[in-house]
Amino acid sequence: MTTTYNCTSDDQRAEGLQHAQRAISEKKCIVMPTDTVYGIAADAFSPLAVTMLLASKGRSRQMPPPVLIPRINALDGLATDVPADARALAQAFWPGGLTLILHAQPSLDWDLGDTKGTVALRMPDDELALELLGLTGPLAVSSANRTGQEAAQTASEARLQLAESVEVYLEGGFRPVQGTAAVPSTIVDATSTPFKVVRQGAISLDRLRDIVPSVLGVGEVGAPEASGDQNEADAGGVTDAASESVAETSSASVAETPSESVAETPSESDLGAPSETTPTTAAADGETGPSSGAAREAIPE
Repeated sequence: MTTTYNCTSDDQRAEGLQHAQRAISEKKCIVMPTDTVYGIAADAFSPLAVTMLLASKGRSRQMPPPVLIPRINALDGLATDVPADARALAQAFWPGGLTLILHAQPSLDWDLGDTKGTVALRMPDDELALELLGLTGPLAVSSANRTGQEAAQTASEARLQLAESVEVYLEGGFRPVQGTAAVPSTIVDATSTPFKVVRQGAISLDRLRDIVPSVLGVGEVGAPEASGDQNEADAGGVTDAASESVAETSSASVAETPSESVAETPSESDLGAPSETTPTTAAADGETGPSSGAAREAIPE
């Protein structure tokens, strides 16, 4: 039976988190808030649970969800050959609206879909999301909406779309802030040289370049321009797909971006959207994300 918990109440919050943890262990889906939009989440290490998540959204394996993590040091357990610049970006913007596409640990027994050996990771800046992730471990998360529909900014909005396909809805209030539009996580492909932004979102290109000056903006080829005019254009450059309505990616991420699988539009995200030349994977924020050996697009999500 589907249950909604008002997590702004201490009693219902504790009960809801306990029920959500149990549902995840039983390979069922739950809906949770992230710092971007609401995400639908499932056990990242259960192929059955991930299949149920994708089915709930009406999505194929070609759009795998991103993965939300509870702490930065989880990065090395899920990704391999992590570049120093990727670590610097994580240190600067996690928890927060940045999804990193990395090479997945080959030894992990998981099946997120057609990821082509990559994984989209994000640590959300949301107290309730982090508390749940601390109980469950990494979760596959995509925006809590049916594919093509608006991203949910409350659990009640998510329930209108996902209905009984979800076991637990954790209502934590409006995300990100009441009266504001859904904003997905920014997705950076850290498997390419130089790094590439494949979806513009919460973290601007200028802020990314403060940490890693060589990062390319959406659609850029070659070394980034140094001029202020160019940087302003890049910071605002979102693909047409992204502007459709950016789920964490996401929500990822895959959603979060839950945003975000990692790259979805606000109607799909974290959890933006992938560039036309990048194969997509579902980020979180609640995030979707791109997937390819060279580039994967999700969160949150």
